[in-house]
Amino acid sequence: MTTTTQALRAPSIKVNGADTAIGDVPVHTTVLDWLRDRGLTGAKEGCAEGECGACSVLVARPGTDAPTDWTAVNACLLPIGSLDGQEVITSEGLGSPETLHPVQREIAVRGGSQCGYCTPGFVCSMAAEFYRSTRTTSNGHCDHEHGPNGFDLHSLSGNLCRCTGYRPIRDAAYALGDPSADDALATRRYAPPPAPATTRMTKGESEFVRPAGLDDVLRLLADRPDARIVAGSTDLGVEVNLRGLRPPLVVAIDRLAQLREFEFGGDEVRIGAALTLSEIERMLAGRVPLLAQMFPQFASRLIRNGATIGGNLGTGSPIGDTPPALLALDASLVLASHRGERVVPLADYFTGYRETLKAADELIKTVVLPLPLAPLTAFHKIAKRRFDDISSVAVGYAVDVVDGVVREARIGLGGVAATPLRARATEAALIGKPWTERTVREAAAVMAAEGTPMDDHRASSSYRSAMLGQSLLRLHAEEVPA
Repeated sequence: MTTTTQALRAPSIKVNGADTAIGDVPVHTTVLDWLRDRGLTGAKEGCAEGECGACSVLVARPGTDAPTDWTAVNACLLPIGSLDGQEVITSEGLGSPETLHPVQREIAVRGGSQCGYCTPGFVCSMAAEFYRSTRTTSNGHCDHEHGPNGFDLHSLSGNLCRCTGYRPIRDAAYALGDPSADDALATRRYAPPPAPATTRMTKGESEFVRPAGLDDVLRLLADRPDARIVAGSTDLGVEVNLRGLRPPLVVAIDRLAQLREFEFGGDEVRIGAALTLSEIERMLAGRVPLLAQMFPQFASRLIRNGATIGGNLGTGSPIGDTPPALLALDASLVLASHRGERVVPLADYFTGYRETLKAADELIKTVVLPLPLAPLTAFHKIAKRRFDDISSVAVGYAVDVVDGVVREARIGLGGVAATPLRARATEAALIGKPWTERTVREAAAVMAAEGTPMDDHRASSSYRSAMLGQSLLRLHAEEVPA
């Protein structure tokens, strides 16, 4: 272990304004369990896998429109060491029975709570949207997912309620005004967020490390290729909670500046692998329409606030939502190790079920998208629920039609094989052909046979094949070439 990864102070977290030592706890203790052991029992464990939001808390994170964003995250997934040196607000820190926070008040007066089990999580997620720096009552637009006060209901997509019903919760959200001038948490947004802390925690045979820089991480991986890399912990946290996984060494990379760079211009877009999906969504601001369609369908806002684009690709999962979109965008990955860097086309990256070209001592540094973008793009996700669900089939499209003829086509598929893949046969059936219903129907028959769809609890093989063909027909019916 290099000296730069040695913590020079006892790990601690500022919780509800008070500096609190993390203490001598097991390395794999979750933020949720740590908080509850200290009497902050507002956050609850409902699912232990990031699907219900009962454990939601607020964390001060780097902002995009203000120096700091109050970001809602799932406390059940995060290892306690990941918040060393950071600021956390729980439902207890928002208000008290004597002095309710505006969110708590609206939930109470509008009947937004019955059993109350999920309420603190709703309150924290709602508070994150209440403090969103670009949300004001003067610029709100009202539709089925946004209130007249600018409140985005997607901010609550990761919170489940089993008894109250969502109408009074929505009513409470839409009744919120702007933060008052003396609101301390609103004022806090205009100061810098806490800097990442260099951390080392050990307990028994387990160790949690947050190195000071990328070079330290790469040297560590060279010595310990068995180390488990963690960023948002939306995958590892589930394995720790539900499968009892206890990696001997966890290395946190989510706050490394070298993995959080973002550039848009010239002939490419460069996205740091440790940027969260929510951060990327705000930074892109709709400039990559295919990703703009994908983001709201990727799990929930709570998950997107923690999940990173590098983490989603690093797992090698065949049902991740970013690979089909990025395959259609002809993405490449910059892989880094102590030996240097190499660039790998994403189409070549996946080699088998949860297997990739990435070596044990490598990590994903950057995702690169070439410019210009195809003029006709779309992302189709077939799942049992509209939001916050795992896809049965996911398809990303990038098609260039010139004078009525398909000049180029890239189609990324997920959920239909052991790996995400390009629909090469379908692309060949389209390129050079007129963009007509006849061409598309012929290509749809080819697309239905792409991959090796399986039967599982999400969908049958025949259903997946049928959805592939229907997806291409839908693209032709709904999308008009530029």
